[in-house]
Amino acid sequence: MRFMGLDYGTKTVGVALSDPLGLTAQPIETISRKEENKLRRTCARIEELAAQYDVKTIVLGFPKHMNNDIGERAEKALEFRDMLQRRTGIEVIMWDERLTTAGAERALIESGVRRENRKKHIDQIAAVFILQGYLDLLQMRRREQAGMEPAEI
Repeated sequence: MRFMGLDYGTKTVGVALSDPLGLTAQPIETISRKEENKLRRTCARIEELAAQYDVKTIVLGFPKHMNNDIGERAEKALEFRDMLQRRTGIEVIMWDERLTTAGAERALIESGVRRENRKKHIDQIAAVFILQGYLDLLQMRRREQAGMEPAEI
C-alpha cells in the first residue's frame, strides 16, 4: 500500500506517490481543470490513481498563511479533503505546505529546467515535497518507537 501526496491549486492538482515501502515520494502527474469549482473529473482521476496504486492514505497540502492563520485557500483545501474522503473512503491527512511551491521552484531552477517548462512540473514537485515531509515524519516516529536515535539509521 502506498501514500499519495496532493498539491491542490485553483486550476491544477499536483500528484505524487510513495514507493511501496513508504520511504520516498515521486511525481506522477498534474491534473488540470478549466474552472476552479469543476472538481468532478479531478476527483475521478484521483480515485483512479488511488485504486491503481493501492493508496491507503492521501496527504493533502494545507496552505496556511505564514502567521499560521487559515485563509480562503486553506478553507477550500479542507472542503476538498472532505469531498475526497467521501468519494474515496481513504483517510486524507492535511499537511502544512507553506513554502513548498517556492521550494519546488528553487529545485526546478537548480535542476536547470527552463522557465517555460517549470509550470508543467511545479505542482508535481510541490506534491513530492508535501508527501516527502509526511513520509519523513513517519520514519522519524518509527525510529523513536524502536528506541533509535536519528544517527542510528
